Amino acid sequence: MLGCSTGAVLLGIDAHLIEVEVDLGGGLPRIIAVGLPDAAVREGIDRIRAALPHSRLRLPDGRITINLAPAEVPKQGSSLDLAIAVALLLADGQIEPFDTRATLIAGELGLDGSLRPIRGALPLAIAAREAGKRCFLLPAANAAEAALVEDLDVVPLTSLADLAAYARGERSARPRIDVAALLDAESTIEPGSDLAQVRGQAAARRALEIAAAGAHHLLLCGPPGAGKTMLARRLAGILPPLRTREALEVTRVFSAVGLARGLVTRRPFRAPHHGISFAALTGGGRRLRPGEISLATHGVLYLDELPEFRRDALEALRQPLEEGSITVVRMCGAATFPTEFSLIASMNPCPCGYHGSRDGKCGCTRREIRRYRGRVSGPLLDRFDLVVDVPALDLNSFAAAGPGEPSASVRRRVVAARDRQTRRFGAHGPTCNGRLGPADLERFAAIAAEGRRLLVAACERMGLSARAFDRVRRVARTIADLEGSERIGTEHLAEALQYRTRELPGAG
Repeated sequence: MLGCSTGAVLLGIDAHLIEVEVDLGGGLPRIIAVGLPDAAVREGIDRIRAALPHSRLRLPDGRITINLAPAEVPKQGSSLDLAIAVALLLADGQIEPFDTRATLIAGELGLDGSLRPIRGALPLAIAAREAGKRCFLLPAANAAEAALVEDLDVVPLTSLADLAAYARGERSARPRIDVAALLDAESTIEPGSDLAQVRGQAAARRALEIAAAGAHHLLLCGPPGAGKTMLARRLAGILPPLRTREALEVTRVFSAVGLARGLVTRRPFRAPHHGISFAALTGGGRRLRPGEISLATHGVLYLDELPEFRRDALEALRQPLEEGSITVVRMCGAATFPTEFSLIASMNPCPCGYHGSRDGKCGCTRREIRRYRGRVSGPLLDRFDLVVDVPALDLNSFAAAGPGEPSASVRRRVVAARDRQTRRFGAHGPTCNGRLGPADLERFAAIAAEGRRLLVAACERMGLSARAFDRVRRVARTIADLEGSERIGTEHLAEALQYRTRELPGAG
């Protein structure tokens, strides 16, 4: 007797459908699994063995052969538990037959027959829809993720008993989720992250607004206590809301690491510690999980104390910053992850942090300062669109200063600037000014002859690279958008040039 079902395994953020076949034969009781199952899949067979009696079902007698196809795809994780159990019960006639060809089945079994949540419910649902499946059976805890996918009936289950009830026609699909309505409802600024709490630092606040409006990369350099971290963490409050496509992509990445329990409605803000490993930052590992740069997709990656990060991890950022994706290759396969994030970093001007201070606190030698700054390579520094000095505030001025402009006001300008970019680029163009390529710059960020002469002369005088030349144009395009101007004027270029420097602020 043969029973069949369709399960799925996760590789990176993509799902691969797996055909599960169970054959019941004669002979001594034995269970054999073939098709490259890993330890978690083999342990799932023991979970099934224990779960069946607790669900008033039984393990068939005799030899049981489980085949997982295609055989060349490594089978990882516990998501195949339910699909194997269904094929086994169908082969033994213990549940009513149903259309397994049109159904994807995924879930981890507990020893009592309950169903536990799995990683990657949204990628699995997307793969099911693309393969023409009409129904998805999965744990109830994952149903909110899968229900984001259109044209797919999602049936939440809590146990093997629920599965048997579904086979008898006693369970129905849950309603689909309106993604656009969820995003429209999510517009508040999180408490404790308002820009009004930042006093002074007008130049840094302006750079933060430009970075948010165009998704530009920003480096803040200044002494301890100047407000670098405070500024960076308030960037999330002025970012525009996620669009539908962006929200689904962010949720897909979060789902792959088990962090999503429904739609992700806010732009991510990831701030890993400087002790993070290469693989944790870029992605990888034995099961090819997304790294922090992918978890920050369509949001912000904040690296505090930039020179303290591992050199190999920092250098690995260079290609993802340019291309918006990273491909990770390991023995178990290869996976491509999105990396369309804005990089915000902060650092001190020297090891002690007080180089250039008026009171002469710094005791670092020139060699120590050069070594410290040399931890951030020139090619990586060149990829920051804005490099801003955040000086120490005079305590008297700080105490006398009132609250700054609130995040809500700044966010309105940022949203208006992003809307202008969306209308300009169209549905199939770049998402924002920070993603403009060379051809896009000529089309969308053209500058007059006078402005071009100013820009060329300034870049030659400052020793800027061709990459920096293009980055100045992108920033100038954003500054013009913030002012509601379709034309990039010399005043926009002049302001953009203020945020470019051959050396870090405070050098000398």
